[in-house]
Order: sequence, then structure tokens, then C-alpha cells
Amino acid sequence: MGDRRSVLVLTNPCDVTADVVLRLLAERRIPVVRLDPGADLHAGASLTATYRPGGQWGILRTASRELDTTRVRSVWVRRPSPYGGPPALAGQDRRFAADQALWGAGGILASLPGARYLNHPWNNRAAEFKPSQLSTAQRCGFLVPNTVVTNDPEEAREFVTSHRGGVVYKPLWNTPYRVEGQPHSVWVREVCGSEITDAVSVCPHMFQARVDKAFDVRVTAVGGRLFGVRIGSPDIDWRCRQDLMTCTAVEVIESVARAVTAYLAELRLIYGAFDFAVTTSGDWYFLECNPNGQWAWQPARTTAAIARAIADLLEKGPDT
Repeated sequence: MGDRRSVLVLTNPCDVTADVVLRLLAERRIPVVRLDPGADLHAGASLTATYRPGGQWGILRTASRELDTTRVRSVWVRRPSPYGGPPALAGQDRRFAADQALWGAGGILASLPGARYLNHPWNNRAAEFKPSQLSTAQRCGFLVPNTVVTNDPEEAREFVTSHRGGVVYKPLWNTPYRVEGQPHSVWVREVCGSEITDAVSVCPHMFQARVDKAFDVRVTAVGGRLFGVRIGSPDIDWRCRQDLMTCTAVEVIESVARAVTAYLAELRLIYGAFDFAVTTSGDWYFLECNPNGQWAWQPARTTAAIARAIADLLEKGPDT
């Protein structure tokens, strides 16, 4: 019968990207349990962990499965919903329940003995801080555009005016934002010195020298395997109008491949979605690394290859 240990997938029910990998695991007859802990634990699912002399035991029960948590070979932390608390509660009661779920269930699911994590949720969170990304990227040998993160308006104005090639503003976190009640995305955009007001003092802002790029590249790293896609777009931020974006496979140059490997090792990541701006002279400038970035939007062959690489790691389980 072989190893029948399960793969635990933590994600929301609308995650179609996860479905691509789950189909592969089903074809390989790998048992899978899918859980959205922030929602499912308020809708009939239960999670128990017991700590006694001799070891740790646990049980996860969902509407269709019962899982011995000591028999999990891999945990894929995809896109679980936030821990929001039971909808029937309100105010401080709901906040209390949400916090207990995060620190209780979240702690259990992040410490399953003998499981491979792709990626570990705590490593994901640590790797999402953009200043940390830039610092790590420099140490690992990437080219990084001149950047300032500041809440000092004068520092921001000086930085913008001193870069004649242009400066762009980037949010430090994709906070949900609404304008007149409608969801609104804050894209990367070019700024000039006259736009820098004292409002900068409200919170840190990130400004970066604009790279005179010929094209963008997304490098998706899964373990030691790299998948590069060249992106053509009329926009500074290619995410703005993806209907105008073109994608073709591209080879990842050796110096970037080495830096990617070093970056993943330093931040203890197995998966990472790296974005680069490439100049006409062939210089690859590191822009960011999303430790849990989407990948199923890429060309079909690349998407299929990434899915297989993820499925391979989840099937393999921990290195022993």
C-alpha cells in the first residue's frame, strides 16, 4: 500500500489555484485533507492537540474526514481565510474568539510533528516585510534599486528630487482599501516631488528609483527548481491591466539563480515568487519576493510545470 500519510492543504474554498495541484495528487492517489481553519472551525470542524509524556497527539475532524495529525506528511499553506471569529458573535467576544483561534489552532497547525511545510506560516509572515526583503536581497547578491522607506516628508522629497530617472511609490502592504464603498487597489506608480506632502508623516512610505526596464520577469521558485516568465506590459505595474500583458518563458540567468537559492535559504522558504525589472543592458533588478504568490496565471506549460513541482514536494514529505 505504500505511505498513506495525508497532505494537509490550508486554503479557502474559492482557491482554484490549489485545485490544479489537488488534481495531480488525486491522480497519484495521495490522501488529501483540505481545511480553511479560519472558517471551518466555526462550521462544524474540530481540532484537538494533546501533549503528554512520550509525545504529541492530535485529531482533525471535518464534515468528510478524520485526520490523525501525527500522520501528516506535508502541509501546504496556500490561501487560508483570516481568523475572523464566529459570525454569530460581535464586538470584543468575536475578537477574543478570533485571537484564541489564531494562537490556538494556528499554533497547532504550524507545529505538526514530522511534516514538511510549503512554506511554514511563520516563515511566510517574516518574509512578507518589504524592508526585510530588500536587506536580504542585497546580502544575497541581487541588484536592488535605490530605495527609501520613511515617514519624514523632507527625506521623501529629497529622495524623489535627487533621482532624475524617476521614482515610484509602492505600498508596504496590500491593505484592503475602498473608495466610495468600492474595492480599490493601490498600484505601483510614478511620483514627483510636488506630490510629497506632510501626509507622508502618517505612516512609513516606500519610494524606489524607477528602473529603465525593457521588460519584467517573474521567477517562481519551488525548492531547487526555477521557472522564469518574461512579462511585457505598457504599465509600470503589470498587474494593473493584465489583459494587456504578454508572457513567454525565459531562462533565468546564472547569477540570479544563485541569488534566489541564497535568498530562499536565508529566509527558510521552499517557495517564492520573485519579481524583477530587466534593463536593455541585461541587468536584473530585484523588486520583491512574494513568499506565497499566485502562479496559475502564467503560460499553460509553465503553470503545469509549477504544479508538478509543488505536487512532487508535497508527495515526498519531509527530508529524512
